[in-house]
Formats: sequence, structure tokens, C-alpha cells
Amino acid sequence: MRKSATSLVSLRTFFYNAACPFDTMDVYPPMKPLLALLTTLLFTLPLVAPAVPTPTAPKLAAKAWVLLDYNSNQTLAEHNADERIEPASITKIMTSYVVYSALREGLISLDDAVEVSEKAWRMKGSRMFVEVNKQVRLEDLIRGLVIQSGNDAAVALAEHVAGTEEGFAEQMNVTAQQLGMRGSHFVNATGWPQAEHYTTARDVAILARALIKDFPEHYPIYAEKTFEYNNIKQPNRNRLLWRDSSVDGLKTGHTEAAGYCLAASAKRGEMRLISVVMGTASDSARAKHSQALLNYGFRYYETHKLYSAGEVLRQVRVWKGEREMLDIGSAQDIYVTIPRGQYKNLKPSLENIPVPVEAPVAKAAPMGEIRVSLDGAVIEQAPAIALQDVPAGSFFAQAWDTLLLLFE
Repeated sequence: MRKSATSLVSLRTFFYNAACPFDTMDVYPPMKPLLALLTTLLFTLPLVAPAVPTPTAPKLAAKAWVLLDYNSNQTLAEHNADERIEPASITKIMTSYVVYSALREGLISLDDAVEVSEKAWRMKGSRMFVEVNKQVRLEDLIRGLVIQSGNDAAVALAEHVAGTEEGFAEQMNVTAQQLGMRGSHFVNATGWPQAEHYTTARDVAILARALIKDFPEHYPIYAEKTFEYNNIKQPNRNRLLWRDSSVDGLKTGHTEAAGYCLAASAKRGEMRLISVVMGTASDSARAKHSQALLNYGFRYYETHKLYSAGEVLRQVRVWKGEREMLDIGSAQDIYVTIPRGQYKNLKPSLENIPVPVEAPVAKAAPMGEIRVSLDGAVIEQAPAIALQDVPAGSFFAQAWDTLLLLFE
């Protein structure tokens, strides 16, 4: 208990002894009503609870890790997050992202009958056990890819989308650049060890966030615990799906060189976190370390939505226009992730608004910057924009405002 709380308890004890057992203390009689009142007030005051300090993130026995808040995109913990690492089957998050993109563009369909090539059939490692020259429904291949981590499914999908696995890898690399994955390069669709096939823990977190955000209709597959194909039922290798009901994805990976890896996501209330743990010693270790990261984030941090896209944050005078006032706001939802109990200390501000604002003003034109500070440090910033068009006013309106501006 903090000193202030201890002092309050001492005061309560003093006034209780002074006011209540009047027959045992030498108290000046006129003071007794005052002491009784003070006692009542002190006993109705709550004890001041100590502020819970935010500890450092857990140290993990892994090559690299990162913990990311989904909504605010804020990194809460990291270690070697930008080190190039072999991704193993975590590669299949990118494989599925490219497949989902092709589905969205109408280039393929979930009902497509995909013919299995000999190359796909001969793939080693984890498999869905498809048969060569047989046709498999594309939706089944996606489940075989995500749930069973099938290398055969990955190659079959890649060949169906791009003609060859090599061509599909080109699409993977273009997508990685578009998503801002600056430390990644893909050579195949499976994660099979190969020179120049690498990623980083941070890039995996970026990819996982993009997949959840861009393809919410497909993301529930990552929470499915089992999938049966060809009379062979296999479990999802993500152990956290059984241990933690808040976990709903994403993907495991393992090779001898990469170690045991896991990209996981969990949602508790309105807060979603993404953890990426790369290069642990065992299957149980990757699950344990991922759980430790997620628990740390949920226990010591909280995420708040401060503003919605299009919400009016301020109105400013606009000169020489058809209207006098211009609404300013954000083009996007603004979230912040902060240590628990610090919400009251946030200080939002709108900075660098141009002065004067003169018509014509186009909707979405830059209008300064939204900043959110905590303890003097800027923790979030986003562009402020005009929320509507303001065309130029009539000749007389412009002339009048020109005259008024002389006196501003």
C-alpha cells in the first residue's frame, strides 16, 4: 500500500479512537461532534489503490518475437524483430493471403476443381494427402493448407492461381512489398527450406494483421481445430486453440533450421493482440512463450478507440467560400494502446491547422495533424483532413472576406 493510503488509515484510526470511545479519552466535549463528523467522512473515503507498474515484457527462449496490438498497430514487446529468419510453414499465411486476394478479384472460386500435379503430390513434410491427377475442391485445399499445414495443398493452390509455384512466389513478393514487409523474400508457397526464403517476426505480425483486417470472411478458418480429408483427420497444430478460448489463429511452423514458430492472435473484449514467436526449441515451448506474450499484453495494456473516421473534431472559419465553417476530422479510426490506468492522462490535440483557410477546399484536403500524447511523449499521430468540399463563394462573398481578412 502506498504511503498516502497508509496515512489515511492512520487518520481513520486516530479519529475513530478520538470520537467513539468518549469515556476512555480526555476529549474536549465541544470537539466531539466535529470529531464524529471527520470520522464519518474519513470512513467514506476510498483507500487509494497503488498504481500497478508496467513490468518489462517476458524474456523468451526464442530467436525473435514481437507483440502487436491489432487496432492501434502499436508494438508492445519485441526482440530481434527485424532479424531475417527462416519462416517454415508460417509462410502459408502469405500463401493464403494471395489465394484470398485472387478470390476477391474473381480470378478463382471456392468451388473450383483443382487438379493435383505430381509435384504437389510428391511434397514431403506435413501433408493433406491429396492424390495425384485427382481433382480437389479449392475450399478443401484452403482448409488443408491452414488447418493441416499441407505442403501438397500449398503447391496445388499456387499452381492453380499462378500456373507455377515460381510464378506464385512472385505474387507473394509483390504482396509483401505492398504490405510494407521490408524484410521478407519468398521463393516457394510452403516454407520448405530454400536459399533466399526468409522473413522477420515484425513482417509476420504485419502480414497477420493484414489478413485479419482484409479478409474477415476467411479468417474464422484459422480457429478450426480439425479437418478431415481422404478419411484422414488431422488436428490444427496451434495448441493455443485448445488452451485459451480467446485465441482464434493463426499458424505454426517448424523446420530443423527454423525451430518451432507460432504466429497467434487472441481477442479479449474489444482488444485484439497478435504475437509472433520464432525459433523456439519445441512445440510446447512455442505455445508457452506465445501464451506468456499474450497474457502480458492483455494484463498490462488497454486499447481505446479515441475517434472514428469522419468524426468532427473541430470547426474552423473558411474564407471566400460558399459556407463559413469547415469540419475537420480524421480519415481513419484512431486507436491508442496504453498502460492500464493511464487513460485519464491522455492529451489529444489538433496541430498545424493552416491559417487562414481559404476556399476552394477539397474534401480530404490536409488540415493539420491529430496528436495524442501521454506523459509528454507523442504516442499516436494521424493527418487531419477536411470532411467536406467548400467551393469558392460568389464574387461579392470573396470580395467581402478579402476585406475582412485585412483586419484579422
